[in-house]
Amino acid sequence: MERHGSSTPEEAREAALEHYPYEPDGAPYRGLVFHDEAWHWAMLAIHGDRYAVEHPGPAQPPPEYGDVG
Repeated sequence: MERHGSSTPEEAREAALEHYPYEPDGAPYRGLVFHDEAWHWAMLAIHGDRYAVEHPGPAQPPPEYGDVG
């Protein structure tokens, strides 16, 4: 959200928690609540429902996205 949506780090964190709540390790059904990864939710928030068509550049996360966390 910082790179593609020009959000500050604080705004990005707040938006991420709002759209994609954190599920701690060991939480029952972790990963089943949301079947799409956080990247998808961020791009929806920034570009809207048709982001993959209208903004094909960020349709897939960059390789370094998998290295976060």
